[in-house]
Amino acid sequence: MVIVLKSGISAAEKKALAKFLGSQNFKTNEIAGEEKTIIAAVGRLKMDPREVEVLPGVERVIPISKPYKMASREFKPQNSVVEIAAPSGQLIRVGGQRIVAMAGPCAVESREQMMAVAKRVAESGATILRGGAYKPRTSPYSFQGLGEEGCKILKEAGDKYGLPVVTECVAAEYIPAMQKAGIDCYQVGARNMQNFEMLKRLGKINKPVILKRGLSATIEEWLMSAEYLLSSGCENVILCERGIRTYERATRNTLDLSAVPILRGLTHLPIIVDPSHALGIRDKVSPMALAAVAAGADGIIVEVHCNPDKALSDGPQSLYPEQFDKLMRDIDALAPILGREVARLRKNESPAKITGGKKTAKSAVLGEKASGKKSAKSAILKTSAQKLAVAFCGKRGAYAEQAIARHFDGEAEALPVDSFREIFQSVLDGRADYGMVPIENSLAGSVYENYDNLAVFEDVSIVSSVTLRIQHALLGAKGATLSDIKSVYSHPQGFAQCSKFLAEHSGWNKIDAASTASAAKFVSEKDSRANAAIASAVNAKYYKLCVIEESIEDDPKNYTRFFVIAANHFVARKKGDLAASLAFRAQKAEGVKPNAVSFVFSTKNEPGSLYKCLGVFDKNKLNLTRLESRPVHGETWKYNFYADAELSPDERNVEYVSAVLEALGKDAQGVRLLGVYNAETR
Repeated sequence: MVIVLKSGISAAEKKALAKFLGSQNFKTNEIAGEEKTIIAAVGRLKMDPREVEVLPGVERVIPISKPYKMASREFKPQNSVVEIAAPSGQLIRVGGQRIVAMAGPCAVESREQMMAVAKRVAESGATILRGGAYKPRTSPYSFQGLGEEGCKILKEAGDKYGLPVVTECVAAEYIPAMQKAGIDCYQVGARNMQNFEMLKRLGKINKPVILKRGLSATIEEWLMSAEYLLSSGCENVILCERGIRTYERATRNTLDLSAVPILRGLTHLPIIVDPSHALGIRDKVSPMALAAVAAGADGIIVEVHCNPDKALSDGPQSLYPEQFDKLMRDIDALAPILGREVARLRKNESPAKITGGKKTAKSAVLGEKASGKKSAKSAILKTSAQKLAVAFCGKRGAYAEQAIARHFDGEAEALPVDSFREIFQSVLDGRADYGMVPIENSLAGSVYENYDNLAVFEDVSIVSSVTLRIQHALLGAKGATLSDIKSVYSHPQGFAQCSKFLAEHSGWNKIDAASTASAAKFVSEKDSRANAAIASAVNAKYYKLCVIEESIEDDPKNYTRFFVIAANHFVARKKGDLAASLAFRAQKAEGVKPNAVSFVFSTKNEPGSLYKCLGVFDKNKLNLTRLESRPVHGETWKYNFYADAELSPDERNVEYVSAVLEALGKDAQGVRLLGVYNAETR
């Protein structure tokens, strides 16, 4: 039962309560919260709970209905966070808002092997090093691990690269040797989930424990095993879903990801997932690891080996370091969508300098932004069976073409043109129904040329917005390596977004191209190993190139925002009618309501003019999200201001836009509404 104490309980009253509970054979654990302090009393209830409730200092008693007491959410409503100390002293927290990655080989085979793996996983972003010293194998003739020596090697590798270590305890008799080696976290494998005597021994040493689900265990049986650890004194238990045995033989086990959200409602304990043992197939591990994160897991534990084909244990399910690196980059991109962050080691606190400690994320190919919801493409689809024509700048494989494919869901034909200006012209003269134009990148900043085009082409408006994750690769002729390259081609934005990678190869000639896809096409036509292009990896297939390095952008959170533009010949010229017409166009299918508006205006040549214009947004309660200034061509020292603002969900948002447009017209020298549209959010 849970005993809630009164805020003014005295020490004497608390001591008397503890004595009474002890006389009834209850084990107690005091938990101090921000507002209330509770005592968890675990034991067989032989009395009326009201006998406790009437004691001095007791506010109320809450009986726990679950057979697992200390593991239940009734015992502790808040999520627990397990802290594991890294060699630097940094606390790796499993639970809360951070996603933790544990990685390493299935078995510790040698010192050289562990050092190599530890270095690679640390560089990629793992915060805990795993490795099996004692191996409970199905066959007595299989490799059984290095035992105590394996523990020492694992700990040495972890200390060198700043990683706390976790390894499996297969029998209670090995606990002293593991303690002596300094193991930071103990793992209980599936076969030992119900080895209750071992669980009680582990609980008494009060070290963090990862408890894996048994091969055929129910969730309740799993939580009852956790109860053995908790009731024996262990305060830090992590549950690990690793697949259960079913009739399905396509994979090693069946990964029960539904257990993650189910456990969230039953227990306060952190939950991680082991896709390696669940799938048993290397290529299937990463997708399920991402799925586990999406399902709400607090972390993953995966097997990584530098040479898995020669691994002494579970080679087929072990990721190559490059695959793990890719996985970590993908999790980096997925985490913000889930409102979470990826846990990282603070390198400057590491006691041993990590050679090559920079992130080697060049080997990853990242998936598109996993938003899980449809974009506003449905708001602007053609009603006829004929496909839309959408203009973009570049060649086949350009990022804008990828944005078209995703935004219009295959319902549009991409029309390549040679310049950004030509996109606007194609929309204006009817060659294209829409245009896909980049407006800003999260790393390289604004695409100013298109701000200028929006000002010049007065009969074109913004009708939608889409955000695309940008993943750059270095592409070259078949057989090319880094040492062969003399010149690299890309769009200036591509160079800017890969500045760290290029700084490592300062001897290369950087040559601008009209687009990243154009650069790939040019390198293909040159057919020389001395040339390379920075572009999307999809261009390798289109232009018969090889991928030399993947994911070379400076930051995995590399996004480009595109505007979808259309001609507005039919729109009335009255300002209020223009706002309503553009909003209607953005909302005309499937009820997609506009959530953004963009303006361009210039200020009068008088003191406080810009201040007055910006005050219009405040008076009309429009939240400005972006403000850019650009020189007006042909007029020295005169500037256009571009403003993006959020529209409230209020039904009157078009009225707001009309009011802003009218007010800006009074305070500005010139104003134009660029669009009322749906902006895809991340």
